[in-house]
Amino acid sequence: MSGLFSPRPTLGLCLFLLAAVPGLTQEKETLSADEEHEKLFLENRFPSAATCATCHPDHYREWSVSPHAYAQMSPVFNAMHGTVLQATNGTNGDFCIRCHTPVGMNLGEPIFMSNMDRHPTSREGITCIVCHRVNKSYGKLSGRLAIVEGDLFEPVYGPKGNAELEHVLNSGEYRVNTERGRAGRAIHTQAERFFQLDKSGFCGTCHDVNLVNGFRLEEAFSEFKHTPAAKAGISCQDCHMGKEPGVASGYDEAPAAVVGGKPTRPRKRTNHMFIGPDYSIIHPGIFPHNVEASELATIREWLTFDWKAGWGTDDFEKTVTPGTEFPERWRSADDRYDARDILTDNLALLDEANVARKQVLQAGYQFGKITHKLDRRGLKLNVEVRNATNGHGVPTGFDAERLVFLQVFVFDKNGNRVFASGDLDPNGDVRDSHSLYVHNGELPLDKQLFSLQSKFLTRMVRGGEREQVIVVNYSPDPLPFLRPSTTPTVLTGRPGGARKHKQGIEPLGSRLAKYRVKRKQLGQGPYRAEVRLIAGMVPVNLVDAIKGVGFDYYMSAKEVAKAVVDGHLVLWEKELIIDDEGESQWAGN
Repeated sequence: MSGLFSPRPTLGLCLFLLAAVPGLTQEKETLSADEEHEKLFLENRFPSAATCATCHPDHYREWSVSPHAYAQMSPVFNAMHGTVLQATNGTNGDFCIRCHTPVGMNLGEPIFMSNMDRHPTSREGITCIVCHRVNKSYGKLSGRLAIVEGDLFEPVYGPKGNAELEHVLNSGEYRVNTERGRAGRAIHTQAERFFQLDKSGFCGTCHDVNLVNGFRLEEAFSEFKHTPAAKAGISCQDCHMGKEPGVASGYDEAPAAVVGGKPTRPRKRTNHMFIGPDYSIIHPGIFPHNVEASELATIREWLTFDWKAGWGTDDFEKTVTPGTEFPERWRSADDRYDARDILTDNLALLDEANVARKQVLQAGYQFGKITHKLDRRGLKLNVEVRNATNGHGVPTGFDAERLVFLQVFVFDKNGNRVFASGDLDPNGDVRDSHSLYVHNGELPLDKQLFSLQSKFLTRMVRGGEREQVIVVNYSPDPLPFLRPSTTPTVLTGRPGGARKHKQGIEPLGSRLAKYRVKRKQLGQGPYRAEVRLIAGMVPVNLVDAIKGVGFDYYMSAKEVAKAVVDGHLVLWEKELIIDDEGESQWAGN
């Protein structure tokens, strides 16, 4: 059986069994009073986004559902990071996680632990202060950032400087408190201009990832620098923080803050949803980040709230009979109703993010010409896939784990499917060489598959290369340590141990998918061809590759894989009707 689905982990995460890796800790069920006081002290060094939400509610709402806010919360990331640590005997250190929780690494937290036990600001991932408490241009350092420490009263760094904040502090229109220890609405006392914050180079600090051995894992910023967009002066922010996701469409004019119910003067307003291809697969009580949710219950308590069963809805609550058992935190119907109100807001926000995710992906991936030819030898179908953006390739970033593929089905006149490419195996993978079902000979390789997922190739000790799901070259080396390259990569152009076979499409470029269906397969016409362009966050085979360390929030591999596949988006679809003479017409739009 090729399924990747192991039983649900028992209490605590399997990943914490890796005690040999430096920095791994067992999860903690309770916090002592001293530890609670320490959390409060750390808030004075690294304020939470919940603190910023008081005066910036709209920014907070957008950010709270963003990939930036999900960066550390992701159980897929946490397990992948743990797997890499295990495969490198811990020598990868904080390389991956320092981009995903800069606050956690500045706090000196363990490099591997459950998010349920991290400091609240740490699990906010790329939180407010990660961008607005940075005052130096660090270049492409793969997230190695020195965050300026300080409580809420300390200066923040923004693109405009201090003019509007001075107006708030001095106009007398706003009731604020600028002194520690006094009652009132606390506010930072200065906003300094940081020149790089609205430049693409600021994004490049994390969005170009070069491993210590010289391997170029992600190249989003490097790609951008050589594009028509860069030449035209279009920045990353113009496409990813403007009015329309993925398109340089200008910015809204709106207040930057609402202080005590009174908005500040309108100005250029950037969108902080930063939407991308990632999506949440965890309980909606713990993501999006929600101030009310964190006040109502802990993460562990939220995980016991069965939202799918309808808890907190009238339809469910009127069926509850005396003696019905609930977890202790949710024994009160009032608490369940309060929780449902929060979940309703969070689910609506997740839906909003999914709409924006589809918009940004559709801005990059589009159909070009779709042509066909039917003759005595069979059916030929050509599908052009275009990169409609001029700012980077598609996929970009971690393109070796971005699943974007064509699904093509052909049916005969009786509705029988006579051809399939891009269909999913029982695990939810396409039938490529990484599918467990293909690998074990239980399903045939999809030889006509069109996929834009790049592949990692690692070099073997005695020559040759092999594909691997994760770039760590564990196959030939019994003691895999991550070390700087022993050969100058400036001479070879790449590290000796691994390389990447890129499959993406260059800016404004295109690729042609060619499908061939033999006459003996076709049966009788007329025929119906369905063509879909589908995007997923990660392939399910990655879930299989990282399942050995377990998943956060007590999730099983099966739950993670199902949620990943459920999040697949059909970006575009076409249906073509072809008669026996080869004439065709589009069905629907």
